[in-house]
Amino acid sequence: MKLLGISWKLLRAMLHTGHGFLVIKIVFPKLGQVDRDARVHAWSGQMLRIVGIELQVIGQPPAGGPVLLVSNHISWLDILVIHASRHCRFVSKSDIKGWPVVNTLAAGAGTLYLERGSRRDAHRVVGQMAERLREGDILAVFPEGTTGDGITLKPFHANLIQAAIEAAVPVQPMALKFIDGASGATSFAPSYVGDETLMGSIWRTLTATGLKTVVTFGEPQAHQGQTRRVWSESLREEIERLRQD
Repeated sequence: MKLLGISWKLLRAMLHTGHGFLVIKIVFPKLGQVDRDARVHAWSGQMLRIVGIELQVIGQPPAGGPVLLVSNHISWLDILVIHASRHCRFVSKSDIKGWPVVNTLAAGAGTLYLERGSRRDAHRVVGQMAERLREGDILAVFPEGTTGDGITLKPFHANLIQAAIEAAVPVQPMALKFIDGASGATSFAPSYVGDETLMGSIWRTLTATGLKTVVTFGEPQAHQGQTRRVWSESLREEIERLRQD
């Protein structure tokens, strides 16, 4: 019976993914940006409910832009969780452009792409981010650059924070965690770090019971003349504090 329940959950998730793909291809060209953002937000929340993840939002998500959201990074689920909390545009690795279906979903959500390890491309993306921020967007980045274990934060890369400095907009820290809803203990079911495989992470997520994700929004911070490295470290410390709440 448990296997049947997991299979049903997986089937519903696949159908929901297919529906999202078709909406982006057929409906999105007819919609304005506000309506597109609302569709992505609703689709993400529904996907969390389908796979059995309860969402709790603490603090105040930004009502509008411009603002740069900065978050810790745990799982492939993080983007979905953040979209369900507050729609935004992500800066993501360019590898995603080669993933069938996922690339369409990412493009529909307004993702900006970065060539990993390329300083020249990082400079290009920072300029593009600053332009989008000046136009009033809400952007989101993972300064760790890769997923962590959900217990400790990796060092933050400060280069993308430069976009907020150039656009003279605030940065809002946010903290993600996955917990067992009954005990409140950290859940490693969605973990995707080190040698762990994506399929293994998906399987653990689908088989977990009482899985809950908590998104905690901190207060927006102004630049106040800090260097990007100093500001990045301050944001890391604040996210660490938010994770402990």
